[in-house]
Amino acid sequence: MKSPKIIDLSVIILNYKSGEYLAKCLKSIYASKLGKYKIEIIVVDNNSPDNSIALAQKHKSILNTYYLLLNTNKGFAYGNNRGVEKIDKSSKNVLFLNPDTIVRKDTFYKCLNFLDKYPESSAMTCKINLVKTGKLQPECHRGFPYPWRSFCYFTGLYKLAPRSAFLNGYFQGNLNLNKIHTIEACVGAFFLIRRKIGEKIKWWNEKYLFYGEDLQFCYDLRSNNYRLFYYPFTSIDHYQGVSSGLKAQTKNITTASRATKIIVAKASTNAMRIFYKENLLKNYPWFTRQLVMMGIKILEIYRVSKAKYLN
Repeated sequence: MKSPKIIDLSVIILNYKSGEYLAKCLKSIYASKLGKYKIEIIVVDNNSPDNSIALAQKHKSILNTYYLLLNTNKGFAYGNNRGVEKIDKSSKNVLFLNPDTIVRKDTFYKCLNFLDKYPESSAMTCKINLVKTGKLQPECHRGFPYPWRSFCYFTGLYKLAPRSAFLNGYFQGNLNLNKIHTIEACVGAFFLIRRKIGEKIKWWNEKYLFYGEDLQFCYDLRSNNYRLFYYPFTSIDHYQGVSSGLKAQTKNITTASRATKIIVAKASTNAMRIFYKENLLKNYPWFTRQLVMMGIKILEIYRVSKAKYLN
């Protein structure tokens, strides 16, 4: 009698107008050395107007790859949640992966092996390197944006002591980036979670359109006493900002129009408002709450102006 099929990992890639980068991402996954592990790939398309899906489908693989084409774009959280609905019922773990990433041949194997060896780990991320600079993307290793931390980050005060927990709690600069340890939050570009825990958390909060949903997910994990790990012994490369157009390192290759950049700029700061209102403001006095909201408004004006007038 044949043993039932078990999927060790469901990879969900949410695509929007990523051009050839989605195809590059899938090609890197298809080259993975998986050993004993079985995976499936679910590509969810957020109603892209480009040919990114057609380019991706040209790459054939023995790995099961499924495409879910949405007829509307309701944001990052919504799209990923639709992908979750399509994963195999036997799947043990779910990875949310950005389409503008390149994985190493050993990335999936090492991460799944880590989860097998450390049952106390609820979710994890790995090193994420920015393609243009080769440096670590700081958002893959960060803390929650409490008011003091946010003030130190946005004013640049953290640069005075980047390894200080007091001044650089925003990126948890006091922790050793070359060792395995728990972190408060990570970016959604590579976010691996045990399926059962994702179901308990109820996956992504769809109040967020774009940005902030990964931070909320991590906050929900911590609030329910689950542990998120940073694993430095494998990595991925991230172009970052191909779809949004807001990142300096991809301003010359982004597929985003000016209108899209403005929408994303507004969404990024609105996500801050949602996060603070949902989770943090109740813990602070009136004066601090007003300062936080004013700071977010100033940042919104700056980001929208930049999106309007800068190429």
